Amino acid sequence: MSEFNNRIIAQRDALKIVNGSELFVEPLLSLTEKAIDRWSRNNKVDAQDSIIILLKSMSGTLFFLANRSQEQVTEDYRELSKKVDKQLSDLELELANKAFQRSSR
Repeated sequence: MSEFNNRIIAQRDALKIVNGSELFVEPLLSLTEKAIDRWSRNNKVDAQDSIIILLKSMSGTLFFLANRSQEQVTEDYRELSKKVDKQLSDLELELANKAFQRSSR
């Protein structure tokens, strides 16, 4: 159950980071690839933008963790959890940079 909660918390954290940035008109509702694609189109964020790449990478990592959560917690699982934490930090930094760039214009 703890692994499940960790994945849910990580997803919520990612959504809070993106939606809390106030850089986008439409909020991101989910970390599925379709939701990210729709969000990027509606907010006119290029598919090759670093935010989209980070979100899709995080989506893939969380999907992999979801499939691993049924197994005994292994070193691989712990490493993937650390990767998600790094991705969240990278996302926060990238959005802060974008906010700074917008305010500098």
